[in-house]
Parts: sequence; structure tokens; C-alpha cells
Amino acid sequence: MKTVLVSVDFSDATRAVIATAVELATAPDARLIIHHCLVPPMVSTEYGVGLEMMQANLELAEKTAVHQLEHIEDELTARGLQVTSVLTRGGAATDIVQKATKLHADAIVMGSHGHTALYELVVGSTTHAVIKRAPCPVVIVPPASVTKTAGKKR
Repeated sequence: MKTVLVSVDFSDATRAVIATAVELATAPDARLIIHHCLVPPMVSTEYGVGLEMMQANLELAEKTAVHQLEHIEDELTARGLQVTSVLTRGGAATDIVQKATKLHADAIVMGSHGHTALYELVVGSTTHAVIKRAPCPVVIVPPASVTKTAGKKR
């Protein structure tokens, strides 16, 4: 495994997603690309104040995401891994697939939130969209609650 694209959303699943990616990156020249996509909210107002607040929130979200990506990158680099972080903006599934294609990624590692079937039907699934269009294998890390439950049955 040479290039592993690691898609993170800074949820509770992020640590498990990164740990799985580190396990996959076993080759001496392996590199991890930590990727986060900022998805802009849908605009539902024409009022200037609402738009100004949305812009301020987007700027804060971007600064926070950059800080979190830098922290992850520093932590993994200190462990001797080749790591780069990337922040994109747009549709998460499209960005992940495009980034994996551009980087010639050998694998994509991402988390699954374990939403209900109704949620997936109404909102859609980034994971599902990536699996359908990915140019390489996709490793899905289940939600922590599923992992804990599976561990107890052993």
C-alpha cells in the first residue's frame, strides 16, 4: 500500500478511521493523505445579515478544520509516517473520489456513521456514493458503537 486517502469529518469515528489507515500504510514508502471536505450549507435566506453570519460561520469552520488537520498531521508525522493534509470545499463524495483519482490512491479509508435506512434514503450517504464511484478499494470503518458491540460477542 503506497498512498492511502483518509477522509475524516472530525466526528467520534475519526480516531478509528486514522488508526485503520495507519495499519494499512505498512510499506516503507507509504503515505497518508488526510482529507476533510467543508460542505457549505444551503442558503435559505436573502437577508444580508443571514448571509454575513453564514460567511462568518464558514470562515470559523475552515479555521477549525485547518487546525484539526494540522494536529492530526503533526501527531502522525511524529510517529514517523509520511503525511499530508488537504482541505477541500464542496460535495464530500465528489471531492473524495476526485482526490483519490488525482492522487492515484491505492485505497480510501473513511468512516460510516450507521444512520438509519430512512436517513440514508432522505439525506443520502457519502460512503455509498464513494463506494459506487471510487477508483480504488474503499475501507469503511464502522461506528464505534458497532465496533464495541462486535468486540463483546467474541
